[in-house]
Amino acid sequence: MKLSKVLYDSVEDIWNSYNEHPFVKGIENGELDLEKFKYYMIQDYIYLLDYSKIFALGIVKAPNEEIMRFFAELVHSTLNFEMSVHKKYMERLNITSDIIKNSKPSLSNTSYTNYMLWVSQNGDILDLLVSVLSCSWSYKVIADKINNNPLAKENEFFGEWINGYISKEYEECNNKLIDLVDKLGEQCSDTRINTLKTIFINCSKYEYMFWDMSYNNGQTYVE
Repeated sequence: MKLSKVLYDSVEDIWNSYNEHPFVKGIENGELDLEKFKYYMIQDYIYLLDYSKIFALGIVKAPNEEIMRFFAELVHSTLNFEMSVHKKYMERLNITSDIIKNSKPSLSNTSYTNYMLWVSQNGDILDLLVSVLSCSWSYKVIADKINNNPLAKENEFFGEWINGYISKEYEECNNKLIDLVDKLGEQCSDTRINTLKTIFINCSKYEYMFWDMSYNNGQTYVE
């Protein structure tokens, strides 16, 4: 069985819960409070900066030139393609560059990115890949499920967000990540697989916490 399948099976229930979360449901039905989406956009922009740093670390840890170039492409696509979606929304939501510069990451955001950075710095290239895959892959799964609602992507405001994550470009990039995980994970022992599953499960839980944080505008009992 491919490593990606093992990882997916370990988090399927968690990922299924994403599409039932009120934030994601709000994107699907078009009823999400724009203030919540605005908070999400700010936090996700901050998150993507650290996410890009992990890809940059992948260049350092890559075992060959081909994988180095792949991670260089990921840095480019994240900083340009994915962030371009955010910047378009920021303009519509009146989120200025000064607002971004003066915004602090929430505790949930910091905990998540610090965990991924710790895994990536202390592990090997496969640990790093698995730590970032949960975000990339689950967004594709979420968007695909939302797209089952034929009216969702026609929404005047949230349709662009949905279209971004069901696009051919995003799918191709995500599939390359999955394929590389499978290639590097071919000879993993059961013990190694269990370690990778733990990383993937933890990151998937952090993803749920991110949706929760966004829906509550960062207002939790610890923040």
